[in-house]
Formats: sequence, structure tokens, C-alpha cells
Amino acid sequence: MPRPVFIFILFLICNGVHALGQTGHGVPSSPPKILGNVDTPKIKEISGFVASRRNPGILWVHNDSGDLPRVYALNKKGQHKATFVLRGASARDWEDMAIGPGPEQGVSYLYLGDIGDNNALWNTVAVYCVPEPAVDPNGPAVEKALDEVVSIRLKYPDGPRDAETLLVDPITKDLYLISKRDRRSRVYRGAYPYTTNAVHVMTFVGELPWAGSTGGDVCFDGRLVLVRNYAYAGLWIREIDKPLHEAFSRPPIRVPVPREPMGESIAFSNDGKAYLTVAEGLHRPLYLFPLPDELKGSGLLQ
Repeated sequence: MPRPVFIFILFLICNGVHALGQTGHGVPSSPPKILGNVDTPKIKEISGFVASRRNPGILWVHNDSGDLPRVYALNKKGQHKATFVLRGASARDWEDMAIGPGPEQGVSYLYLGDIGDNNALWNTVAVYCVPEPAVDPNGPAVEKALDEVVSIRLKYPDGPRDAETLLVDPITKDLYLISKRDRRSRVYRGAYPYTTNAVHVMTFVGELPWAGSTGGDVCFDGRLVLVRNYAYAGLWIREIDKPLHEAFSRPPIRVPVPREPMGESIAFSNDGKAYLTVAEGLHRPLYLFPLPDELKGSGLLQ
């Protein structure tokens, strides 16, 4: 990230801290656990991060801009287990990934967000959707190609934006992009269903109480939503019979993230009882934070 841009983001985060202090509240949390360190130099700038739904014990990551259109599978110790190249995709500036349902009922899909746009130049952005492949968490590392890649073209209703947060609602299959460089991060919804022969104009549906959003995730059952920036993270409880974005109209619960350089990624664990973070750079640690007892005892995750 260029130095002037980084300074600008720090300025926005400082404003966001003030806003969050006014509107959010924190809860006690258990200390994080370091699961391991990313063990391969191929993964040096993690920007997207989710826990597998199909493969217990597997975490999916991708690099920031400059890599090929590919995703990497790690086990929970950070050991590299697989690389998958998405046929027909491009990687202009991949910034986040999500996991959730897709076109085929009962199949878990990976969503890769080619949504970075530092200078707000691109009229459209892309999200690539592909069935989640199988990975052996105990086998040697493999490299394969993925077919059945679907490209979803999206457009903002109010001009190009730089975004680093991609969410998929597991209930409605709607896509959400959250901007990074606005004074308050703006939330845009791309309503399901999609076609591959049209550009889908998103709808502006709200703002977060801070700027600089760099990643997020939705719990497997759609009831909890996480979004972070470089300094902190917020958790929202979603009313299951209402659109996901309505949760952002309420103050977030502040949850901790580690002091990690360029921490852009956050993901729920597969069972929804914890969340994980990892930062950019070589051999970074994987942190696991148990969710607060207040949420574990609420019945949301039962």
C-alpha cells in the first residue's frame, strides 16, 4: 500500500475509533490461541480468509494483488495443503473471499472478490463463484485447476469504490460489498439471483460506524456478522427474519483482534463458536478467539 494511502487510512481509522466508542460496546473475551504459522512463502500477503464448510480443519486463503487467480488451502496449523487455480478468472486486485450456498442446492461455494480499486477507477467489479473443492488435511500438498467458475459482474449505484470486504448471506445468497476509503464504510447489496450475461447494479443499504473496513465474514447460520479494519472488529447479531444489512443499523459489539501488521482478514470458525485472524506477511500466525460467553449462552449458535 502506498505511504500516502496508508496515512489516509490511519486517519480514517482514528475517526472510526471515535465513532465506535460512541455507538458500540465491548464484551469480555478469552485470550487468543495461536494455532500455528503459515508455512509456505507462496502465501505472503493474505487478504481473503474463510473456514471450509466441506473440509473440516481446512482454512482457505488468497493473496492480495499480484498473484494468479488462485486459492490456497491450509490446515489449522498453517501447513499448506493445496493450491487451486480458477480457470477463466482474472486477479486484478483480489481483496476478500466468502463462503456460502450457491446455484446448486446443498453445495458449498467459494466466492472470490476482485473488488480492490485503490483509485476508484473501475466501472464494474467481479466476484467469482466456484464449488468448494475437496482437500485432504492429512495428505501432501497438491495443485489443481478448478472449472465451473462463474463470474458475477457488479456495479455501484454511486460511482466506483475501493472495497476489501465481501460477505455472502447464507440464507438469501445475497452478496454484500463494504467500502474501505469512505469516511464511514458504505454497505452495498447485490441481490440474488445473478446472471452471467448482465452487470448487476448494487443497492446502497447503510454505513458502518467506522472507516477502513478490510474484511468480514458471516456465520454459517447467518445469525452473526463480523467486520474488521486494521485496529479493531465489530460483531453484529442479525435478526433471522430480516435482511442481513439491517443488523448494521444497530451498534456493533466490539471484539478484539491482535496487534498484527496489516491485519486484513477475519473469519468465523466452521462451528461458529470462535473467529480467526491472520495478517499479511510471511509466516504469519493464525489466531483463534473464542466468542464471548454472552453469545455462546444466548442460544444463537445452538
